[in-house]
Amino acid sequence: MDFGNNYNQIFARRTKALTITIINELSEIPYSDKISNIRKQIFRSVSSTTSNYRAMCRARSTKEKYSKICIVVEEADETLF
Repeated sequence: MDFGNNYNQIFARRTKALTITIINELSEIPYSDKISNIRKQIFRSVSSTTSNYRAMCRARSTKEKYSKICIVVEEADETLF
């Protein structure tokens, strides 16, 4: 059994679920100019986390994987901020 591949699939599903959850939750907040820009940025950073993790899983080299996972960490940190 390939534990690395299994982990990648689990984590890919979890990042996708997180993206959907955050988008759904933030969409419930009524519109205001103050919130709009922050909400858009959170949408971008959380979806970037998910898409870059998927890209990391498909990387062609170790260097490419490392580069992509660094982007994932950066975008996840931005989402938390």
